[in-house]
Amino acid sequence: MKLSYYSVAADVPSGIIPESSVVIDVLRATTTIAWALENGADSVQVFADVDELKNEAKSFFEKDKILVGERGGKKLDGFDLGNSPLGVSTANVRGKRVFMSTTNGTRSLHRVRESKILYTMALPNRKAIAERLKSDNPNEVWIVGSGWEGSYSLEDSLAAGALASLLMDQLESVQVLNDELMASIALWKTWENDVEGCLRIASHGQRLAGIGNHDDDFACCASLDNLSVIPKQTEMGVLRSS
Repeated sequence: MKLSYYSVAADVPSGIIPESSVVIDVLRATTTIAWALENGADSVQVFADVDELKNEAKSFFEKDKILVGERGGKKLDGFDLGNSPLGVSTANVRGKRVFMSTTNGTRSLHRVRESKILYTMALPNRKAIAERLKSDNPNEVWIVGSGWEGSYSLEDSLAAGALASLLMDQLESVQVLNDELMASIALWKTWENDVEGCLRIASHGQRLAGIGNHDDDFACCASLDNLSVIPKQTEMGVLRSS
């Protein structure tokens, strides 16, 4: 299994459809996606463009949908929820389609939406994703971070290193293809015993701390291997538990 890491959507090679992609946005989109599906959401449909989201959502009855929107770490006006894994509770999302647009994560998902197999991963479902990749046994996997407005993010690279390290521990056939992933593995080895500490010193972690009390979000996003949910794209832009 050949692994590559691209820290932001713009770094993803163009003109190639990858065999398998894993999109990461630790703070907080892919953590929110994992918890929404864990808590019974029918599906999560992701949008880079807010107007496109609103137009698509019009075709659903109010009882069958919930709108999740965030820019700059804050909930978008007119949306039901912001981008917090704590907000997508069973009471809020069970049986509904979650229409979601965020600052960073939904852009990366859009960038690799044509992948033959596409999963999203956060730290809570790292082990589940690793097990599924072992089962799929693809020749090549692109791990794609979300960053912050097009720039590198520490927390996504940490999670990329966490996934690669687990796969390398369990499979002899893993090959790391680029320096970005080698650096991410080293980052994980440095912080694996203080995951929340890494999230908090990251620039986006500091940004979140600066706009309000997000202690519960930090704890949730830093939790490791406690979810079995595997969000998979089942139709363009739509993720379901698989």
